[in-house]
Amino acid sequence: MRFKLGLATVTVISVFIMTSCGSSRRVVHSNKKVVVVKEKKVPPKIPQLKQIKKQGKTSTNHTEAYIRKFAPIAIKKMHEYNIPASITLAQGVLESGSGRSPLAIRSNNHFGIKCHRGWKGKSVTHDDDKKGECFRKYKYPESSYEDHSKFLVNRKRYASLFKLKRTNYKGWAYGLKRAGYATDKRYPQKLIGIINKYGLTKYDRMPLPRKSKINTSNSIFYVVKKGDTLYSIAKKFNLDVDVLKKVNKLKGNTISIGQRLVVQ
Repeated sequence: MRFKLGLATVTVISVFIMTSCGSSRRVVHSNKKVVVVKEKKVPPKIPQLKQIKKQGKTSTNHTEAYIRKFAPIAIKKMHEYNIPASITLAQGVLESGSGRSPLAIRSNNHFGIKCHRGWKGKSVTHDDDKKGECFRKYKYPESSYEDHSKFLVNRKRYASLFKLKRTNYKGWAYGLKRAGYATDKRYPQKLIGIINKYGLTKYDRMPLPRKSKINTSNSIFYVVKKGDTLYSIAKKFNLDVDVLKKVNKLKGNTISIGQRLVVQ
């Protein structure tokens, strides 16, 4: 890959090259409608996992820091889309240089996903296989993780991967290469190497982070006002949207003005 950058980014490029060799990829055009990730006005809150916090001295290793930061969201996406968290994290490390590549820094694109036909979100030009190629741009890195999951789920060429066991990270690594995610011949070996080096398979066995609970013994209600959404109400009362929906027996995300919701 070649990047046209100023002196300010020399250090970033050096770390990127040391962390990841990158992966050249080919654009596969598809007539299938692509789901656009709708980003919220406030950055999504990454849940914390007490069992994965590093003990002892703070590590200066950028890759370890990256893994600790994004492991919770990778686990969450694993339970939502059935993609091994180890694979998601390894791809994030490899494709973004542990979050320090120019594409990740400028565009929060942690998986090197190009625009492809049908992309309606924001974009940025970036030199990859060709000069000035179109890559997806996100407001938050968490949105990149969400889009990465949907990118794999919504394309038929990756369908066979979802038949594998969640713990079969090697099958996923080689399957991604066969499906055309990257043209790098050593792409599977690089992913597997990262997974083994940093022990990422433990995340494939982890449950969802504990969610906020509502005490229904002395319920407090909130009356929906104009402009309210389930997300804004959940954030207002420091709750998880799924918990809010479950307690109020909501099947969808639709709420109406004047509706009373249990919030505590």
